[in-house]
Amino acid sequence: MARLADNQARARILARIDRLAVGNSGDSKLLRGGVSELRIDWGPGYRVYYAMIGKTCVLLLCGGDKRKQSSDVEREIEYLHDYRERIQEQ
Repeated sequence: MARLADNQARARILARIDRLAVGNSGDSKLLRGGVSELRIDWGPGYRVYYAMIGKTCVLLLCGGDKRKQSSDVEREIEYLHDYRERIQEQ
C-alpha cells in the first residue's frame, strides 16, 4: 500500500478490507486453490487476495490489479500453501 500513489484508491481498498473484517465480502470471487479476491472497481481494477480458513479470514500479503492478475494469483496460492503448512506445524 505504501507504493500506491493514488490516495483515493488506497482509501477504497482499506474500506473494503474493513468491510471484509466484519464479514461483508461484497464484490468478491473465489478463484482457485482456496484464494479469493476482493474486486475494487477503481482505476485499473485493484484486487486484494484473501483466504478463509475455517471462520478466519487471512489476508494474503500481495494485492494487484487486473493487468497482472494471473501471476498474482499463482503467487497467492503459494503464500496460502506456505501459511497452511506453518499453522499445521504449531
